[in-house]
Amino acid sequence: MRLDKLSIIDFKNIAEEQLELSAGINCFVGDNGAGKTNILDGIHYLASARSMHTLTDAQSIRHSAEAFLVDGRFFSDESRPEQVVCAYTRRSGKTLKRNGKEYEKLSDHIGIIPIVVVSPADSALISDSAEERRRYLNRFISQIDRTYLNALIRYNTALQERNKLLKSSPTEEMLLIYDSMLSVSAEVIFERRTKIVERMLPLVQQYYSALSEDRETIGLEYRSEMQSAPLMELLLNSRQKDFVNEHTTSGPHRDDMVLSIGEYPLRKFGSQGQQKSFLIALKLAEYTLLSEHSNERPILLLDDLFDKLDMRRVAQLLKIVSGDLFGQIFITDCNKHRLERTLGEAGAEYKLFTICQGEATTL
Repeated sequence: MRLDKLSIIDFKNIAEEQLELSAGINCFVGDNGAGKTNILDGIHYLASARSMHTLTDAQSIRHSAEAFLVDGRFFSDESRPEQVVCAYTRRSGKTLKRNGKEYEKLSDHIGIIPIVVVSPADSALISDSAEERRRYLNRFISQIDRTYLNALIRYNTALQERNKLLKSSPTEEMLLIYDSMLSVSAEVIFERRTKIVERMLPLVQQYYSALSEDRETIGLEYRSEMQSAPLMELLLNSRQKDFVNEHTTSGPHRDDMVLSIGEYPLRKFGSQGQQKSFLIALKLAEYTLLSEHSNERPILLLDDLFDKLDMRRVAQLLKIVSGDLFGQIFITDCNKHRLERTLGEAGAEYKLFTICQGEATTL
C-alpha cells in the first residue's frame, strides 16, 4: 500500500497543504513543533480514523477553525486505487469515506489501509501498565482479524454492563448471564492473543538481533489467568472479590504481554537504546505479520527516528527497511544533515520535505 497524494486542511498547525509523495522513503525535517509529526498523524487518521496520540478529534482541529479534513489517494501493491477522506467538524462530528462512500461504522475501515507506527510514545509499552500493552495487541490484531475485533467489542460491552450490575444489587442469575457472554468472547480473545504473540516472538528476536548485531537475547510472553482455567470458572471463583471491588477482577481485560532482556524485565534491566531497539523489533514483527495477512506492504511511519538510538542502530534499521519486504516509509527528524548522511550510508533513495510552521517545502 502506498499513499500517492495527501491533502490536509486545518489539521493541527497545518492550514492547508498538498503533498505529492514518493512510493519509497519520504523524509520530513524541521524544528521541534514545526508540524512534522502532524503530517504523519494525518496519514494515521486515514488508516485508523483516529490520532496516533491520545488526542481527541476536537484537539486535532487547527486553532480558530471549525473543522479539519484529511484526504489521501492510495494505491495498493497491485495498483488498485483507494481514496480515503476523514473529516471532523465541531458541530456534526467525524465522518470517514472510502471511494466516496461513507462508513456507517468506523470499525469497518480497520485493516483496509495497513499501517505501523514507530514513535517515542511507544515507550509507554514498557514503562506504563499492562493496559497499554493490551491496547497495543488489540489494535494490532484487529487490523488482521475481524473475528477478534467483533469479539473484543462484544466483550467490552458485556464487561461494562457486568461492572454496572456489580455496583447495584446483582442476582446470581443475572451474573451468570453476563459470565456466559464474557466467556464466549474471551475464548476468542485469549486464543488469538496467544497465537499472535507466539508468531511474533521469533520475528522480534530476528529483528532485534539485526539491530543490536547479536549483542543481547530478548523474550516476549503472553500471560493470562485463562492459561490455568476457563473464564467461567475464574469468574465463579472471584465472585466475592468482585462484590467487594464492585468490578470484574478476572478476564482478558487484565492480561499482560511481558517484555524481557536476558531473562530479566526489560523495564528494569534494559538501557534506553535496548528498550528502543526492542520496541522497533516489535513493530517490525507487526509489520511482517500484517504484510503476510493482507498481501500488502503496510505503510511505515518512523516518527523522530533518532530518539534514544545511536547512529549504529539507526543505520541497521534503515538497512532493514530499505529491503524489498518493506514498502512506503515516512520518517521525521529535526536534523536534516544527520538524516541525509545516515540515509546515504544506507544507500537508500528518498524524497525530502522541510517543514516550517505547518508548511512543507520540497528539497
